[in-house]
Amino acid sequence: MTELLPMAIDCQHLTYRYGQFTAVDDLTLKVRPGETMGLLGPNGAGKTTLVRMLTTLTPIQRGDLRIFGLDSVRQTTDIRSNIGYVPQQLSIEPALSGRQNVEWFARLYGVPRAERTDRVEQALAAMELLDVADRLAGAYSGGMVRRLEVAQALVNRPSLLVLDEPTVGLDPIARDGVWTQVQSMQAEFGMTVLLTTHYMEEADALCDRVALMHRGVLRAVGTPTELKSKVSPSATLEDVFRHYAASDLSEASEPSDFREIRSSRKVASRAS
Repeated sequence: MTELLPMAIDCQHLTYRYGQFTAVDDLTLKVRPGETMGLLGPNGAGKTTLVRMLTTLTPIQRGDLRIFGLDSVRQTTDIRSNIGYVPQQLSIEPALSGRQNVEWFARLYGVPRAERTDRVEQALAAMELLDVADRLAGAYSGGMVRRLEVAQALVNRPSLLVLDEPTVGLDPIARDGVWTQVQSMQAEFGMTVLLTTHYMEEADALCDRVALMHRGVLRAVGTPTELKSKVSPSATLEDVFRHYAASDLSEASEPSDFREIRSSRKVASRAS
């Protein structure tokens, strides 16, 4: 009998509270290996809290989370070695060159010293940054910065790549450049990709399935085509978003939202 591969992400009844506020509410979600999953929802829906749990940056309060079968409580170090993470906030050091930034992450991820130089070169090449690798990262354009951050996240050859608003503030050409390279790496290494985005056309074009959160609750999961057909024959993914989450747009959100919005705007202004 062929042994079934574990899910890339297996969330069972995850709940996380900030005091009396429930940011993630009894959430169950599975993501298959090699899949591109979009995580959608308005600010305050609980996406960032969920992403922080998935990347082991926030501990599990209640429920069970496994990444490729690894328990998030008992095998945190093993999970981290299998994950690449590009956060909303800029994670580069502008005073270092692009190459030095990726080398720094290679050390953080524990890439063996004997493999480090080759891994850094490969990550830079994958993001088409070799020709500017020795230039200070502070002189990079917005698109180049985002590609550098993806190179940092790819240097340990992760099984799971988590992208939290990876193209915020970028023009369409720069966004396409980032995604062309990510998809190329995904095809080569079979990575699973989890993406949060507010660009509905991006999610529609790139994601095998999307999961839509509303007030901490997972309200809809399916392919973009399936979800659109449930709303109306001519619906767009933006219509799906409004159908499930419009009421959140005018109501109170989780405590960290103001900081997240301010940080995202700061990222956008620095990356433009």
